[in-house]
Order: sequence, then C-alpha cells, then structure tokens
Amino acid sequence: MSTLHLTSENFDEAIGSGRVLVDFWAPWCGPCQMLGPIIDELAAEFEGRAKVAKVDIDKEKELARRFKVMSIPTVLILNDGVETKRIVGVKGKNEYAAELS
Repeated sequence: MSTLHLTSENFDEAIGSGRVLVDFWAPWCGPCQMLGPIIDELAAEFEGRAKVAKVDIDKEKELARRFKVMSIPTVLILNDGVETKRIVGVKGKNEYAAELS
C-alpha cells in the first residue's frame, strides 16, 4: 500500500478507525523531504496493520489549523481518530515504527 494523501474531504473517514500515522508536510520544507522516504517505507511495512498518510499543509491549511500544526514536519499518531502522540521534526524510522506497533 502506498502512502495516502489526505485532504479535508477524505481526512475524517481515513482517520476514523484503527491506527493512523499522519505526516503534515510541505514541498518546500527540506526536513520534510528527508522524512518522505521514511514515511513511504512505513506505509509498506505496516500495510494491513496501520494507515500511513500525508497532508500537504499548503493545500490543506484548515487541517493544519485544526491540529495546531505550528512547524513541519509534524507527525501525528491517531488511534480511532484520537491523537495519541505528536512528533515534531525528523526522527529515526524506529521511533515512528514503535508508535505504530
């Protein structure tokens, strides 16, 4: 499964059930570009166990406001639609994987 690209139209449905990692990013953000391949690897590794998604904050400003994303990259871990963890900045793949497990 590839990384889901969420918009305000499909966001609530996508995060409503199960474990979801959401990466808030922007194309012009250098650290976000570094994190991108890690997010894609996690999507493949957790297929069938968790959803891995991205939100482009330039296109989805309202979602960024709703989740109070102040700097990027910001990664949220949600469980059945409820935020359980917030990771700001680029971390190692293992830190994200541990939160999804």
